[in-house]
Amino acid sequence: MKETWRYLAGIAGPSGYGSNSTAEQVIQDSACLVPPHLTAIITGATSGIGVETARALAKKGMRIVIPARDLTKAAGVKEVIQKESPNAEIIIFETDMSSFVSVKRFCSGFLALGLPLNILINNAGIYSQKLEFSEDKIEMTFATNYLGHYLMTELLLEKMIETAEQTGIQGRIINLSSVIHSWVKRDAFCLQKMLSPKNYDGTRAYSQSKLANILHVKEIARQLRARNARVTINAVHPGIVKTGILRASYKGFLTDSLYFIASKLLKSTSQGASTTCYVALSQQIEGVSGKYFADCNESKCSTLANDESEAQKLWMQTHALMQRYLYLPAA
Repeated sequence: MKETWRYLAGIAGPSGYGSNSTAEQVIQDSACLVPPHLTAIITGATSGIGVETARALAKKGMRIVIPARDLTKAAGVKEVIQKESPNAEIIIFETDMSSFVSVKRFCSGFLALGLPLNILINNAGIYSQKLEFSEDKIEMTFATNYLGHYLMTELLLEKMIETAEQTGIQGRIINLSSVIHSWVKRDAFCLQKMLSPKNYDGTRAYSQSKLANILHVKEIARQLRARNARVTINAVHPGIVKTGILRASYKGFLTDSLYFIASKLLKSTSQGASTTCYVALSQQIEGVSGKYFADCNESKCSTLANDESEAQKLWMQTHALMQRYLYLPAA
């Protein structure tokens, strides 16, 4: 109840920000000073929170790399950003986050550029009301929201570690999750069933993918600490934001009347992007890793999301899955 009141009132937390804070406010903070020539990859940057995140980081002088399925939309985003920030460097790659081959092709193409990699924002997400499968024959929501980002992180992690060692600048990985991850029960979280569900429910599939994103954060944070790597990884809940995903998904769990009432409490895309920008840039959380943030403050996730053994098990199972598809090295 206390957290709900804090959200509704927009009361700032320990970071100095709250639910009403915008990406613009965060990036203007003196604690978000950004050295020149940083590179950020942002998935899902052709709509909603992703666009606002890309705009804000470009405004801070970062080079922005956008893996995009729709090149026309990506070109439009690039044009909009460069109108506001004429010197912004925006690089676009055609990429389908639900396709393992496409994600691998993107990573190879990016690495071939020889650029540093300082920030990876795993932002892309979809919600599907009906059962659909990716080209790899995997349920589309889980493939896009979790598996594609797992693979991208695996293929780019060494580059991030290398960049941090060479520059002395901490690398940061951000996984977008959602408070809806807490709806998942332990007995319903099974990788094989999520890959090809027999009884599909869009809301359940979405919440499972968002739980997987947090568990991914927990395990990668553990691995990075074991290596003493200067790279952190955290999960963020952007809030309930006026985006295409919400328009597609609300009928799965809200009536029209409830949606109308709830819409009055929704965040703008700038407010939704604020937590991502905070975790990506703020010096207040230098070295913080394996955590879950909401409204620009560290928050609590579910007991299941905090289960390190579950996180390690999911990582191992996912790695084995990728080995079967792409012949990745053994863990």
